[in-house]
Amino acid sequence: MNFSRPLILASSSPRRQYLMREAGFQFEVRVPDIDESFPPEMPITKVPNYLAEKKARVFETELQDEIVVTSDTVVILNNKILNKPLDRTEAIEMLSQLSGHTHTVITAVCLLSREKVDCFDDRTDVTFKKLTLEEIEFYVDNYKPFDKAGAYGAQDWIGLVAIQKINGSYFTVMGMPMHLVYLHLKDF
Repeated sequence: MNFSRPLILASSSPRRQYLMREAGFQFEVRVPDIDESFPPEMPITKVPNYLAEKKARVFETELQDEIVVTSDTVVILNNKILNKPLDRTEAIEMLSQLSGHTHTVITAVCLLSREKVDCFDDRTDVTFKKLTLEEIEFYVDNYKPFDKAGAYGAQDWIGLVAIQKINGSYFTVMGMPMHLVYLHLKDF
C-alpha cells in the first residue's frame, strides 16, 4: 500500500507485525515501556482502549510526521479479564476456564500523531469446544502462550482444534482488527 506518512508500530507482537506487513504497511517497530495497569474501577470493556492509548502517549513528545499505531487485546470470560498468564499453572487454569465456553475478545487500536488521536476497538465472540486436561497441558507445554491474553493464540494449535465458532473478526482475536486499522489509517 502506498501510505505516505511514516508509521511506528509500537508492539513487540510478531502477530501484529505480520498482519501490518500483510496489509501492505511499512513501519518501524518501537516497543513502549509502560506499566499496563489500569484503574480498578474502570469498566472492563474500556480497558483495551485505555491501554492502547497509554502505549501511544509514550511517543507523543517525539513525533514529527509519524503516526504511532498501538494495540491492546483483552480476553473476557464471565465479566472478568484473563490477562497474559504468569506461568504454566495460570495458563492451564485460564484454558480450563475457557474450555467449553464462549468468551469475548476486545482488541483496541490507537493511532496517534502530532495533530490527532484516534482510538477504536473491535469485539469478537469465540466459542471453545470442551478440552481435556491432556490437550491443555500439551498446548501450554509445546506452545508456551505466556505472552498471549487468555493464554492462547487463535493461529496456534489450540485455535485449530478448539475454536468451534467465531462471531466477529478472526484478526481481532489475533490482536489487530486489520479491517478497521486499514480504514482508519486511510482516513487519518
